[in-house]
Amino acid sequence: MTMQRRKFLRTAGVGSAAVAASATLAAPAIAQSTPEVKWRLASSFPKSLDTIYGAGEDLAKRVAGLTDNKFQIRVFAAGEIVPGLQVVDAVQNETVECGHTAAYYYVGKDPTFAFDTALPFGLNTRQHNAWVYYGGGLELMREFYKDYNMTSFLMSHTGGQMGGWWRKEIKTPEDLKGVKMRIGGFAGQVLQKLGLVPQQLAGGDIYPALEKGTIDAAEWVGPYDDQKLGFNKVAQYYYYPGWWEGSAALSLYVGNKAYDALPAAYKEALAAVCGEITARSVAKYDTQNPKALRELVAGGTKFLPFPQPVLEACYNAAVELYNETSAKNAKFKKIYDSWKQFRNEEVLWFRVVENTFDNFMARQSAANKL
Repeated sequence: MTMQRRKFLRTAGVGSAAVAASATLAAPAIAQSTPEVKWRLASSFPKSLDTIYGAGEDLAKRVAGLTDNKFQIRVFAAGEIVPGLQVVDAVQNETVECGHTAAYYYVGKDPTFAFDTALPFGLNTRQHNAWVYYGGGLELMREFYKDYNMTSFLMSHTGGQMGGWWRKEIKTPEDLKGVKMRIGGFAGQVLQKLGLVPQQLAGGDIYPALEKGTIDAAEWVGPYDDQKLGFNKVAQYYYYPGWWEGSAALSLYVGNKAYDALPAAYKEALAAVCGEITARSVAKYDTQNPKALRELVAGGTKFLPFPQPVLEACYNAAVELYNETSAKNAKFKKIYDSWKQFRNEEVLWFRVVENTFDNFMARQSAANKL
């Protein structure tokens, strides 16, 4: 019995040591797989906009929650680290690890940026999502962004946008001549063909420019955001539709060095949360815009459609610009050829069911049958 007891104790001691050693080895391995990571996110948007600025805060909160608060992202509004229209530069130069912005702010670098947000007479929200996730859009844009040292994620949508605030009525294409308008992306170049003078301003700079008369017109997003920014106080006419943005997609850009250093689980959390925010942002705008529009109209805003001749002139100018740009920019042409074919198929499909249903319901609503 004594010999057996001694053998058991010797064996138990060896086993306990092995278990202890295993635990000692396992702890650092686990710690290494979930390190503390702290990023800074530069936003292009002011804090007053709980929708698009708020998307950055939602990202930070959800990513922290999914990683036991190990992956922390601190959000900075436009101007706090860099001006609103320099977010891509800050990511590219590693001033910050990531940024939330509209890609078409950077068409001055390369018009190809526009595809990631919106092109005039382009895709609506669902069509854009389809192009990004299943139509090759994400792969095409990420290939393009390699030259800018960053990786892209679709992160929030505005839905269809309004045609902006104008100090005077627009009845014919000739009325666009000489108008100084704040307008983002490729649309400014389209309208320039019709004599308009485009201005690129960050969201927080639009109101004072419109109030002082530095600009004659301005577009931003839609009723909910526009009301918050007070444009109805300094311009009378509110036009629709925003043909330059059948939807406007916003992007999260992450510097490649910062992204490559992330553990795989953190990368998955980042991608998952970006997708969640994209879906929820559209739902929020669709909920808030109807009420805001009613309030604006009740307050005296003149709510008008663009005349058909104006839309047709703008469409023709857009097609002309796309052909000109494709002829001299191979990167633009590569994506445009793919994007255009995808858009045409989507428009055909939406004509069959979506538009037929929506138009029928609109007629019932107009006749007070709902």
